[in-house]
Amino acid sequence: MKIIERGGARIPAIGLGTFRLEGDTCTNMVREAIEIGYRHIDTARMYGNEKEVGQGIRDAGVPRDELFVTTKIWWSDIGRANLIPTAGKALIDLGLEQVDLLLIHWPNPDIPLEESLEALNEAKTKGLTKHIGVANFTSSLMDSAARISPEPLVCNQVEYHPALSQEAILHSCRKNDMALIAYSPIGQGGELLQNAEIVRIAEAHGKTPAQIVLRWEIEQDGVGAIPRTTNPARLSENIDVFDFELTPADRDLLTRMTRLRRRLVNPAFAPNWDRA
Repeated sequence: MKIIERGGARIPAIGLGTFRLEGDTCTNMVREAIEIGYRHIDTARMYGNEKEVGQGIRDAGVPRDELFVTTKIWWSDIGRANLIPTAGKALIDLGLEQVDLLLIHWPNPDIPLEESLEALNEAKTKGLTKHIGVANFTSSLMDSAARISPEPLVCNQVEYHPALSQEAILHSCRKNDMALIAYSPIGQGGELLQNAEIVRIAEAHGKTPAQIVLRWEIEQDGVGAIPRTTNPARLSENIDVFDFELTPADRDLLTRMTRLRRRLVNPAFAPNWDRA
């Protein structure tokens, strides 16, 4: 398993995303993922499944210090009055004394960035989390946040796949010693995984299109991915990406595809995204 080291954090490059996983399905997927080797589990307050994620972690029976658990605070709760209490509720629901990484889920233009980061840093000082970071920040917001935060921000979690360039985010991550953790890393399946060139590369390597895309991501410096699935068979597929390498031509082709700039996640409250 590749480990990304940033700001003192050691982040497993492949994790399990749990967005829209509910009830027993969520608990079972988390447990099965850990049993087959996943050590990075990602959730969020907004997902409404922290209790189920926590149960899956307990059911797996793996020592806590072997896992890297991330949760995120929704954009309405990142002010001084709400972030700490909300993080406390997250720990209660997860059944954990501390998470490994606590993120601001989305920026909020109505709450000063300085205020949000002060509260996020306080969460770390209070021991609610080992590390802190952000999600869905533009490169300029990342640069500002890195300047403001006394403690290292170890990652920016953003949508990233071969149909969406994130060149500006990658540049800012590397400049600020932050990881890029990709959500929707296989483009939510569908069209991307049916791309003829990706299928051709997959056949050449004896892998699936999803494995090719995930491999392209984790071969990049400081990039990890948190694919989500409800299919137990996909769990094994998504983590089985460490026994081969793409060719330079493969990598170049996938990188050129990012010029399509097909963003899948773009809510009304999203920031003004970077062009690249």
